[in-house]
Amino acid sequence: MACAAQNNSSDKGYYENLSALRPKVTVPVDTPRNYTSNQKNVNASITPTKTVNTKVDAVLDSIDRYNLVRKFVDGYTIQIYSGQNREDAMNTKKKMNEEIPDLTANLQYQQPKFRVTVGKYYTKLEANPDLVRLRTSFTSAILVPEKIQIK
Repeated sequence: MACAAQNNSSDKGYYENLSALRPKVTVPVDTPRNYTSNQKNVNASITPTKTVNTKVDAVLDSIDRYNLVRKFVDGYTIQIYSGQNREDAMNTKKKMNEEIPDLTANLQYQQPKFRVTVGKYYTKLEANPDLVRLRTSFTSAILVPEKIQIK
């Protein structure tokens, strides 16, 4: 009985009147105004009571001081070669410059291996179109995190 489908012959669907349970709100009566609803009171001056401008300025100044000291930002680069053979690294760089001339390859030596990297990107989303384009020629191309120098 518990697993059997229940037969509901009602075509109206579920309906319940909950208006009796709604909270009653009394609206305060405004004082009469000396202008009509179509006119605006131009001469009225409003003084702010809850201003946070000084606090926001202090936070923005501290962020500005931090950014002046900051020299590097987290970013990404595309690595197309990593190995111990210098000639292979040079050939990879030359091949990349010939096949995709609008991107610049960088050869780095980080002991004990050579790395050929391409581009500096702030986000993975920004680097993805170039990564897809490089993988057609360099199947081992990967996106690696790197610190990018701010100029």
